[in-house]
Amino acid sequence: MDAHWPARKTMSTTNPEGATADAPDTVTDAQNLIDRRDTAWYVDKAMAVLVFVGGISAILFIVGIFVFIGREGFGFFTTRFDAGEFFGSTAWRPTSSRATYGSLALIVGTASVTGLAMLIAVPFSLGAAIYIAEFAQGRVREVLKVLVELLAAIPSVVWGFIGLTLLNPLIIDVFNVPIGLCVLNSGLILGLMAAPIMTTLAEDALKAVPDSFREAGEALGATRLQTTFRVVLPAARNGLVAAVLLGVGRGFGETMAVLMASGHAINLPTSVFDSVRALTATIAAELGETAMGEEHYQALFALGIFLFLVTFAINLGADILVRKKRV
Repeated sequence: MDAHWPARKTMSTTNPEGATADAPDTVTDAQNLIDRRDTAWYVDKAMAVLVFVGGISAILFIVGIFVFIGREGFGFFTTRFDAGEFFGSTAWRPTSSRATYGSLALIVGTASVTGLAMLIAVPFSLGAAIYIAEFAQGRVREVLKVLVELLAAIPSVVWGFIGLTLLNPLIIDVFNVPIGLCVLNSGLILGLMAAPIMTTLAEDALKAVPDSFREAGEALGATRLQTTFRVVLPAARNGLVAAVLLGVGRGFGETMAVLMASGHAINLPTSVFDSVRALTATIAAELGETAMGEEHYQALFALGIFLFLVTFAINLGADILVRKKRV
């Protein structure tokens, strides 16, 4: 018998009714040990509450941000909003005597910069993720992962300076154009900014595919390249879509680098060498010059609401597409 536990009581044979008073009470003793509220119990409860608060706070913060943006921009939609002017006009003149709030050029500028950035970032980031996850070995893989993480750590203002001081004269000299602050410049910078995050997430999605999938493909005689593209990539589709979506969200939400590299000109671009102005850059550049509550201030928050809804629609559409393919 274990020396740490008290000896069990034996039932008395002299009591004809079964000696319930002398019966073993080990179940009750064990229950008392379980119900004892010592320091470990309170620490466990405190950690459970802390984790719950941390989880629910993210939802509350998102709801709070949406409520704040909606409250500040609601006045513009109820008093001044004109859908034809807002979505169909390129005249963004909030400080004119006859103020107009046409955001078409801002929307097209944002879409053109983000679209070019994704055309650059998606192939490079997915290719880098495939090589790191499936082909690179040992020290090469570790060095590449560190380099990708270092690229992701570069601040956006530094990327903006690169576009302003390095890519701007380079584009002028190479393509013989009058100005290098354009869609091409900001698209290259934004693609380089989005690629590291997309690469990291895509690599995680590829590594999450069980090794049994790869072993089954190789057992059927497939090469490493065939196994990667016909087995691993389809299995990691959901994670890869999530990685691309995060890159699109980064493109739509980026402010400082786009402000510095795009030229910040209200213009409908006809080529990659035209200067444009993005939605986020407009909000960042003009919000500090407005008085709280005035029409211009509310119009900028209306742009923020539109940006929020576009991002939500992209994520919702991708989720529906993934679910449809899964079925």
